[in-house]
Amino acid sequence: MTQDGIAHSGVWGLAAIMIVIASWLIYRYLAPKTWREWASAGVVQAFIIALYAEMYGFPLTIYLLARFFGLDRNNPVDLNANLWSSLLGMGELGMMISMVLGYGLLFVGIGLFIQGWRELYRAHQQKRLAITGLYSLVRHPQYTGLFIGLFGEGVVHWPTLFSVGLFPIIVLVYGLLARSEEKRMVKQFGEEYRAYQRRVPMFIPRFGQWRQLVKASNAAIAKDEQPPQ
Repeated sequence: MTQDGIAHSGVWGLAAIMIVIASWLIYRYLAPKTWREWASAGVVQAFIIALYAEMYGFPLTIYLLARFFGLDRNNPVDLNANLWSSLLGMGELGMMISMVLGYGLLFVGIGLFIQGWRELYRAHQQKRLAITGLYSLVRHPQYTGLFIGLFGEGVVHWPTLFSVGLFPIIVLVYGLLARSEEKRMVKQFGEEYRAYQRRVPMFIPRFGQWRQLVKASNAAIAKDEQPPQ
């Protein structure tokens, strides 16, 4: 089996462009400062590189599954770089379905990521605790957006061995980072932040609040798309 026999692979130029764009977005809005933040961002960087290198470059996951599990035994001509297409035998239709669902989650995640950063930035400028807007629904909306976006792109849209394996590690790493950040917030704001912790969940909003979260995400994306006045 050669790489030429697998659809949607070998486009290394596009892989490089996507890695640069996604990496800029991550470092622009996560803005790591401490070694913990840099280490956590590094795991996300590894996720991004592995994901787009397989998505547009070399489909390692498909090669391994074909080599060891006979993924191409029945329909070698229809083998596709997208795992869902090859695994379920749905061809281009499977890829389109996973792309629509995955991009939907990705854009929701990006919106939360950006809006969370904006609200936190305003709170820092005003030297107050961020507890309104998205922060009234979850304590770490940036990380919630990060998780949703990565899940949509690296698990739903284009799952690979690396992206599926790294995703729970990213959740764990940022969960630990969030707890470390909250210890600093307790020292700075005391009982005010403890009351906020008791009132608002860390990453997952309460039942019935997901719609508010998605609306805020859509509003953030729409605001970015508006031309300057």
